[in-house]
Amino acid sequence: MPLPDILIPYFEALAFAAEQHKYQRRGGYDPLPYINHLIKVSTAIIEIGKEENSDIILASILHDVIEDSEITNKDLKEHFGATVADIVTELTDDMTIPYEDRKALQIARAPQLSIAARKIRIADKASNIRDIFTYPLDWTEEKKIAYLENSVAVVDQIRGTHEALEIWFDQSVQFAREVLSQTPNN
Repeated sequence: MPLPDILIPYFEALAFAAEQHKYQRRGGYDPLPYINHLIKVSTAIIEIGKEENSDIILASILHDVIEDSEITNKDLKEHFGATVADIVTELTDDMTIPYEDRKALQIARAPQLSIAARKIRIADKASNIRDIFTYPLDWTEEKKIAYLENSVAVVDQIRGTHEALEIWFDQSVQFAREVLSQTPNN
């Protein structure tokens, strides 16, 4: 049976993202392919966010491709259109600046994000929190806590964007705090 035409752009985006991230892994003792993260974020956008806008779904699949590869906004425009490219660009951190500065800029720039980018940012932060506090990462507890606090600060800047995604984010934060509370020395 042929693939329904409506699904083709999503599979094209997944294949494109998988190719761009093919050598990247999530950090940890048993690194996961990076594409898993993109699938989790886009799944949350669809299942929790009940998103039907194809540009937002495509951007959720591609949200790290400019940041983590040689792909440019122009490249994304050619493949997926200007709207998708512009949403991804909004979510792209400047990897030439120090980690702490990038995280501070996420907080400062969050209120200027489009609604589409805000939805993806919330899903991305929730997904990252769940991974950070589930998988055996070789991050210090301090780095995990700093990521959690930064994520809360970012999402606090854009609350009121999407209730269901924010509830999922809050549940993710609560999960992380429960994990932390079970850690010795806490």
